[in-house]
Amino acid sequence: MKSMTGFGRGETAGPGGRCTAELSSVNRKQADIELRMPRDWQPLEPGLRQLLVGALSRGRLQASFTFESDLPASASLHVDHALASEYAAALAQLSASLGSPLALTPESLLKAPGVFTLSERAAPSPESLQALAHGALAEALAAWEQARLREGAHLHADLSTRLATLQELLQQIAREAPRVAPLYRAALLRRLQEADLPLALDDERLIKEIALFADRCDLSEEIARLHGHLAEFARLMASPQPSGRPLDFLTQEMHRELNTMGAKANHAPLQHLVVAGKTEVERLREQVQNVE
Repeated sequence: MKSMTGFGRGETAGPGGRCTAELSSVNRKQADIELRMPRDWQPLEPGLRQLLVGALSRGRLQASFTFESDLPASASLHVDHALASEYAAALAQLSASLGSPLALTPESLLKAPGVFTLSERAAPSPESLQALAHGALAEALAAWEQARLREGAHLHADLSTRLATLQELLQQIAREAPRVAPLYRAALLRRLQEADLPLALDDERLIKEIALFADRCDLSEEIARLHGHLAEFARLMASPQPSGRPLDFLTQEMHRELNTMGAKANHAPLQHLVVAGKTEVERLREQVQNVE
């Protein structure tokens, strides 16, 4: 069992710099992946996203990448003195031929093509960046997976405890349910006697009333279905496959069966057991929201 929440960090160094990848995930009904990376890394996004797509079946996963370059940190400026001299000589010749002085200003030199050139900052090759990013992501994925497994073990322990409590409550309900009809029969006879309306025990009207009541308060079907839901819940908990969605569905079905029992249970001890069961199912449901 894995939790949807987890954190993992990976770091890889190589030619050109150091890449760090961080993964963090939280609960969500559907799978949602968000990537954050340097703007000029966009060509790497499809490959990185492909590695993440199969990492989870549901939940929101955020992957962040940072890069620290060990190449020269700044661009360099180059001045072509020879070309600037040629511009100056050409301007002087033009001034002489026109008979009008033409001044050579810094602004005109800055606009003159080729005099000033700015070399771009050195950058690692795309292949080097891809290798660094994939290496850091693989390390982060491994750490993230271990974190989810550890959290999943805690969830499994808590769910097992609550499941055992529900199974015990169901056993108590199964023991208490057959007592309802006899208790109703005794109470009915007592009320009739107190009202001075005695009836023979084999009176057809009395037998029919008790039979109808016994049918209305019969919980055998609900008990059997809830028992099946609990068994399936335990089976899914032991499965290595993602089970959060079916577990969530089962908690809804458990709540439905307990609601029906509560509506049928015209008996205070049974109603108390049903309320306790619904409380445990709600706690199960809350924890299941964290299971992948």
